[in-house]
Amino acid sequence: MPVPAKSGILLVNLGTPSAPTAAAVRSFLREFLSDPRVVEIPRLIWLPILYGIVLTTRPAKSAEKYAKVWTSEGSPLAVHTARQAKLLAGLLGERAKPAAPPPVEYGMRYGKPSIAAAFEKLRGAGCTRVVVLPLYPQYAGSTTASVHDAVDAHLKTIKAPPDVRFVDRFHDDPGYIDALAKRVMKHWEQHGSARSHGGKLFMSFHGIPKRSVERGDPYEKECRETSALLAKRIGLTDADWIVTFQSRFGRAEWLKPYTEPTLIELARGGLERADVFCPGFPSDCLETLEELGIGARDAFLKAGGKEFNLLSCLNEDESWIEAMADIAMRAAESTTAAVSRKL
Repeated sequence: MPVPAKSGILLVNLGTPSAPTAAAVRSFLREFLSDPRVVEIPRLIWLPILYGIVLTTRPAKSAEKYAKVWTSEGSPLAVHTARQAKLLAGLLGERAKPAAPPPVEYGMRYGKPSIAAAFEKLRGAGCTRVVVLPLYPQYAGSTTASVHDAVDAHLKTIKAPPDVRFVDRFHDDPGYIDALAKRVMKHWEQHGSARSHGGKLFMSFHGIPKRSVERGDPYEKECRETSALLAKRIGLTDADWIVTFQSRFGRAEWLKPYTEPTLIELARGGLERADVFCPGFPSDCLETLEELGIGARDAFLKAGGKEFNLLSCLNEDESWIEAMADIAMRAAESTTAAVSRKL
């Protein structure tokens, strides 16, 4: 079934500071942490903390971390997202021949290019239908629903808005699972499997507050479903892998087990090798490259571990671009708009 002639694809990622400097990080964190989807503390309590403490102490420390992973092209997350959009456009172009392919743009929920700016580029290209594809495989109120909010806010400024199709999640999509499996197997073909070397595969996801799950957020369930499907796909037993959660912020209890403390505990208990993979991050970023690749690595080795391997994210893997194209095409070809499931 051909894609409607005036469909466009909008990829959305979290966003990143424009530079590894305290000023740029402060600007990014101000927008990010002001989102009530991200921090659910009442505004009267949270905003004085944000402006009085967080934005005065955290930017410089975070800037140092960003500087460790910054590339000549810029932030890794921004670089990979731009490349993914370009590759997706190319693949859709090949599939659409001889017809014109749907244009592809990308926007960031926080920072630039903004969702509104990317959306307007698609409208300027004549798109009367826009598929919004957040690059969050697992649905969470703090990520996917926040993208809904930003898209909805922009639509309210348009007199005749286009038909919007929203991809809420793809945590169990066969193409996505297959891309994850190929990424792990490729690493193991080059370095041997964790199991064969007495190690374990850590599937590390970005954490969210436990309270969010207790209030109905499906994120944890979908993370575990992704992990189980991946483990089954590559033939792992229960003893071969573990799900952990990283990037905790604040003092509240978040989803457990926490990644770095678990790595330390198991290393002290005799685990010699840890292979760490992040199925919830389609692109390498600060949380994968610095938090895990530097911080967690050092912690594991200091605790007695012998070998730490951080598997790269899907990034520009061909199988991931193909899966993304399939997901976007199904939404574009759908005869009914996707049901929004904001929590």
